[in-house]
Amino acid sequence: MVQNARSKKTSSSQRREESLSREQIIEASIELLDSSGEEGLTFRALSERLATGPGAIYWHIANKSDLLTAACDAIIARTMNAPLASVTSGTPPQTTIRLLALAMFDAIDAHPWVGSALTHALGKSPMVRIVEHIGQQVQALGVPKKEHWITVSALLNYILGVAGRNAANGQLARTQGLVRSDFLKAVSTVWSQLDPKEYPFARSLAAQMRAHDDRKDFLAGIDLILRGISSPRRT
Repeated sequence: MVQNARSKKTSSSQRREESLSREQIIEASIELLDSSGEEGLTFRALSERLATGPGAIYWHIANKSDLLTAACDAIIARTMNAPLASVTSGTPPQTTIRLLALAMFDAIDAHPWVGSALTHALGKSPMVRIVEHIGQQVQALGVPKKEHWITVSALLNYILGVAGRNAANGQLARTQGLVRSDFLKAVSTVWSQLDPKEYPFARSLAAQMRAHDDRKDFLAGIDLILRGISSPRRT
């Protein structure tokens, strides 16, 4: 009879664990990461949000590292798929790359933790998704096979680097209560007062800095890289 009771308890526990899906855990993790960052993502906090015990979560996810990667992968999958919905067979590869790059920029801006998560996911699904989608377009551009790696790397480093820095700046502004226009105005004023002999170029950028658009600047950089890819190769 005792054994039967234990069997029922084990069966009940297993049903609770199975009723909580991996997708539910990942979505709750994304919410925690968005609100509290990586430090806020703990199995205890996740258990409270899902109103369940840690065991039900461990049934699906081995540890925090796997959980972070899974959450990152979910965001990247959505990010990569969304722009492709508007792409047709006649869409130029350059246009598709711009769409994918801008989608990544916006995704990391909305989920700043994604940039950090990607640095710990080399060789894993989130990074592979990005490489695959961008790589297919690089291939469609007619880039020689021996230059695939360097070309994709250049695009990837630019996208993740600029998007990550933009997200970090946004977070800093929010935590310190900074208004972007006021901040840029202050920096512009400082640069305009630089020594014209020692910093002639930086001083000349002061006015442009005051009103620049980060998103447009990002796309302009992508266009510069794409023009370089399309330029005749020097031998």
